[in-house]
Amino acid sequence: MCGIIGIVGKAPVNQQLYDGLLVLQHRGQDAAGIVTCDGDTFYMHKNNGLVQDVFQTRHMRGLIGNAGIAHVRYPTAGSSSAAEAQPFYVNSPFGIVLGHNGNLTNSVQLKEEMFNQDLRHINTTSDSEVLLNVLAHEIEQSAPSVALDNDTIFNAVTNVHRRCKGAYAVVAMIAGYGLLAFRDPHGIRPLVIGRAETEKGTEYAIASESVALDVLGFKLVRDVAPGEAVFIDMDGHFYSKQCAENAALTPCIFEYVYLARPDSVIDGISVYQTRLHMGESLAEKIHREWQHHDIDVVIPIPDTSRPSALQMANALNLTYREGFIKNRYIGRTFIMPGQSQRQKSVRQKLNPIGMEFKGKNVLLVDDSIVRGTTSERIVQMAREAGANKVFFASAAPPVRFPNVYGIDMPSRDELLATGRTDEQICRAIGADGLIYQELTDLVRDVRLGNPGITRFDCSCFDGDYVTGDVDAAYLALIEAARRDGAKFKKPSNSATQLDLNLVSVEEEELA
Repeated sequence: MCGIIGIVGKAPVNQQLYDGLLVLQHRGQDAAGIVTCDGDTFYMHKNNGLVQDVFQTRHMRGLIGNAGIAHVRYPTAGSSSAAEAQPFYVNSPFGIVLGHNGNLTNSVQLKEEMFNQDLRHINTTSDSEVLLNVLAHEIEQSAPSVALDNDTIFNAVTNVHRRCKGAYAVVAMIAGYGLLAFRDPHGIRPLVIGRAETEKGTEYAIASESVALDVLGFKLVRDVAPGEAVFIDMDGHFYSKQCAENAALTPCIFEYVYLARPDSVIDGISVYQTRLHMGESLAEKIHREWQHHDIDVVIPIPDTSRPSALQMANALNLTYREGFIKNRYIGRTFIMPGQSQRQKSVRQKLNPIGMEFKGKNVLLVDDSIVRGTTSERIVQMAREAGANKVFFASAAPPVRFPNVYGIDMPSRDELLATGRTDEQICRAIGADGLIYQELTDLVRDVRLGNPGITRFDCSCFDGDYVTGDVDAAYLALIEAARRDGAKFKKPSNSATQLDLNLVSVEEEELA
């Protein structure tokens, strides 16, 4: 999971890109990067860390130009080296920078093609750099002359779709030409288009979530369609074309469960409204299966589960209370490197309000259970705070399979639900009762926002991978790369900070 944004404006866009990354920070806390474009020149700064830590005043001064792209990352593939912070840059042809949200399922094959056929060198283990080089090669092959036109760009994207498999939402800048954005033919990862009318003319923004458009004053126009490419030239002219055959929208359902902010609208579906529906469905299941429950209070695990927990409490006619206070300066625990660090982080991240637990039978509501580390520790915290009984509800079905499309869900042997019954999972987290959302109910709840969507990618729940190219060998490969600590081993020659400025921001700072 990553966050991307691109803007073509009528004034410098460095502050807008920074502000956009701040509201997309929930999509990745590992690294951040911004590239701006002024004429034919790129200006870049990127590094590991949170947005507010990566960019200082001196960096922002050097990011000049009225167009640019930006990215926040956590690593689902490759290492956590700062060398793999995005956007990536390639100088031929024309100069291209690219930011990518998703995961290519055939990146190993593509790397071999890059080396043996395309004669391009890949510097990192990131599939995003592979995607950039595929795009650059296809633009080079499609260009009839030294000049680019829209047909050439769209033909290149068509060939990218032909070669690349998996999930990818992309923003890219071609030096001197403009902003290119496209989405894989399944539309797995989100990408939305915004427009703003200013005194100087129309500005465009493309981002992972509509919330980034909202805070920047752009009006949500629509989503980038599956397989579609959008090109906005440096003068602000907008062009689009469907570049994939047999494109069909099958978005990732986990975006609505956990990843996206509740104030976002993705593929016409309100994330907040979906989570309310999820709470209603869980309440109906509790009515069916726990008719004689003795629950006193419903308490959410902040923040994602709040809408579901509130609606569940209303439907069950139970008291809703905030029982945990969240320290917002601790990263997401299920992506942290190593079990011991995750366990320590849970206690740093959440602190119980004792009076809401003491002497009560509590129903804790979380968005999902992945490894179970957080759930087990939270149940323990509730008991230590004085709860008589602790029940646990998951707004999502059991997570039994890895996600291969850009979410860092671990190997199957690290997923708590794999090979276990609900009763065994309940014992493992130490709860007095456990209830999961039904997958059919979850799909129905999300489709209420957009009945035109007939299928979602639910692969982490049912093992059905919508791209059709994921087999046991591939799962074994990614699981080996994702096991605790694997992707956090930094190459010995990795940089600690990366700045690209083809007229050198760093030299300007030292002057």
